[in-house]
Amino acid sequence: MSGYDRAITMFSPDGHLFQVEYAQEAVKKGSTAVGVRGKNCVVLGVEKKAVAKLQEDRTVRKICQLDDHVLMAFAGLTADARVLIKQARVECQSHKLTVEDPVTLEYITRYVASLKQRYTQSNGRRPFGISCLLTGFDIDKTPRLYQTDPSGTYHEWKANAIGRNAKTVREFLEKNYTPENVATEEQTVKLAIKALLEVVQSGGKNLEVAVMKEDAKLSMMDVADIEKVVAVVEKEKEEEAATKKKETKSDK
Repeated sequence: MSGYDRAITMFSPDGHLFQVEYAQEAVKKGSTAVGVRGKNCVVLGVEKKAVAKLQEDRTVRKICQLDDHVLMAFAGLTADARVLIKQARVECQSHKLTVEDPVTLEYITRYVASLKQRYTQSNGRRPFGISCLLTGFDIDKTPRLYQTDPSGTYHEWKANAIGRNAKTVREFLEKNYTPENVATEEQTVKLAIKALLEVVQSGGKNLEVAVMKEDAKLSMMDVADIEKVVAVVEKEKEEEAATKKKETKSDK
């Protein structure tokens, strides 16, 4: 297959665009991000990498706000994300000025996906090396969660993960996501943090969690609040492990 990755517009004999697949590999090396859609809220959680002692940590953000009612988390190359975020924010404001209504979640997701796809079909460019989770509320107060890939595809999800170890987190969410588990804000936040703890070992200080409620009110959780949820989750895990141990002994 040598040579087929030299140009973005060149297909390999088996139908692959290697540059797009390389971009997807960049995503797999990025920090893990999780999105969970609750009954009356949406939650985004990301793994926060350790910040250098002298670095200003407010400049290291994996969750951003595109509009009053639209949140985005990304995994992959932060520099690429910055350019994409800027263009998406401009589109949100342009849409509001043109039609006097805020963007719907599907509209802005489709815009981001189209922008990514445009970079897979022109010479002299390379694909964006990021996947995005876009979430928020439409004008009818319906919670939404979408995911976009470097190829320009997008899908709607109830819960999903991107970045490093995304497969492990997604499998956990598939087992544990039920309407009963996301009926309240506390349950939704707990599920998102529990999913992240499947792959993040250092506890709450390395997590960043954003919650948006039905009235499109955004709140970033404090480290202390995250630590409380982490403590509850770890206690439950210990209780489950102890119960399993007792059951194993009784079987013997």
